[in-house]
Amino acid sequence: MTDPYGTIDTLDDGRYVLRYDRRLRHPVDKVWAALTDPARVEEWLARAEVELAEGGRVRLEWLNGDAVAEGRVTRLEPPTAIEFDTDIHGRLLWELAPDGDGTRLTLTVTAELPDDYLASVRAGWHVHVDFLEDALDGRPVDWPNWPQDRWEKHNAVYEASMRPIS
Repeated sequence: MTDPYGTIDTLDDGRYVLRYDRRLRHPVDKVWAALTDPARVEEWLARAEVELAEGGRVRLEWLNGDAVAEGRVTRLEPPTAIEFDTDIHGRLLWELAPDGDGTRLTLTVTAELPDDYLASVRAGWHVHVDFLEDALDGRPVDWPNWPQDRWEKHNAVYEASMRPIS
């Protein structure tokens, strides 16, 4: 079983690699639609404009704050991989593989992050993967009333895991 809190690595250039691996109860084609159809992306991640082609434009506007990411599709292998290279969130790679009647999802985020934002960013991606599962189950995020308490719970776990042992 994989750790729901994922993994973190540091590259030689100082960028972080955050990885989340989840088994979703839905088939690959349904998960792929949730990753690539702008109306479906808004159910769990952000308001999205995606030109679905390598080199295509990507714009993600988070509805629980004021963050807007601009970038390009840098990898497109329907229905198993899509990658965005964005200005504020780095490189975002979603990979899908069939897993019985469900899907194995791996999200890899490669980004430059200040150390003091690391726990909150990890919690943010964690909760978005949770939101993806919810949306696939027919429960999209209510953005005006998004469950910040879920993020706070995960953030506390990430904060605790990063504290030096004294």
